[in-house]
Amino acid sequence: MSQVTPDQIMRQSRGEPASQAAGVEHSRAVAEVQAAVTVAQARPRDEARAIEKSVASCRTWEVASTAFFKLPRGGESVTGETIRLAEELARCWGNIDYGIMELARDDAAKQSEMLAFAWDLETNTKSRMTFIVPHMRDKRGGPVPLVDMNAIYENNANNGARRLRECIFRVLPPYLKEAAKTACYQTLEKGRGDKSLEVRAAEAIEAFKGIGITRDRLEAKAGPVRNWTGADIANLEVSYNSIRRKEVNAEEEFPRASDINDTVEKARVIADQAKSQPAPAEGPADSQRGEAHSEAPGDAENRRSAIDLIKRAAVMNSRDEFDDLEMEAAALLPGLVPDLKDEVNAALDEAQTRISRNAQKGGQ
Repeated sequence: MSQVTPDQIMRQSRGEPASQAAGVEHSRAVAEVQAAVTVAQARPRDEARAIEKSVASCRTWEVASTAFFKLPRGGESVTGETIRLAEELARCWGNIDYGIMELARDDAAKQSEMLAFAWDLETNTKSRMTFIVPHMRDKRGGPVPLVDMNAIYENNANNGARRLRECIFRVLPPYLKEAAKTACYQTLEKGRGDKSLEVRAAEAIEAFKGIGITRDRLEAKAGPVRNWTGADIANLEVSYNSIRRKEVNAEEEFPRASDINDTVEKARVIADQAKSQPAPAEGPADSQRGEAHSEAPGDAENRRSAIDLIKRAAVMNSRDEFDDLEMEAAALLPGLVPDLKDEVNAALDEAQTRISRNAQKGGQ
């Protein structure tokens, strides 16, 4: 059994390395950082060239296809930029040191203390995060302890990657990130090669079929296939990659028709109840207008339109589409019974809240 000597205790109390090998490594690390700072100061980056290089990289399919992720949060899916994009922008920007370290592992407490950092050596801008990672993995039935060393390593790496992404983006200028996002989305909308939208849509349907998601579920989310645009297919590709990486659940991202119908059924019941309510007693004047209390020809069409509007609002995630739907609802609401009008307004409020929350979280 190894013994800790008084000299080692004193060295540790002074913050000195406990062994000669550690001392050599500490000195090497200090010298390496000093050299990196010296080189960064002597050869500052050309920002215009760095931005051009970053945008050019984001116009390649290999970068754009891995640039975004989706995660479930608050019952909705939130889209953001991946660690892959952050690392690529750091490479193109230059003079940035970044990484993840495991500072300590406590097997008794089943947790690791981790450090993620990013440092712009040229401007001396730093971002550091120290955090605790429990040796647990969330499952539907609750957290499950991790005992396998490889599983613990992967869990630490995944948690560290998310913090590292934030650290890198904090030291990068925001305009670089926005230019990169725009270039990536343009690349995704254009697609790989010179394939038409029809071919890309067919390939998307076939790819989702391979992971158990049918065409009707895709159309419930993105609308009829014949109306898909390059942006629609790009968003579907982000969802597909996130499902493959197990970042988001397929059932939550693309609900089945039966789940969507549950949202619509309440409105349908209200509409049917309004139709079946008995008409008020007829007076002398009313008896001369035999059809005065019968349903007007436009009432049934208004009910169908209201139910369809609620159904579309339940899966809507686009601000532009919501604005169009809101204008459509403004023309429809005056002709609806009060209870059905309330359901339409509630569906619009829920859609607006969801879109605003996703936009806010996606921009963080």
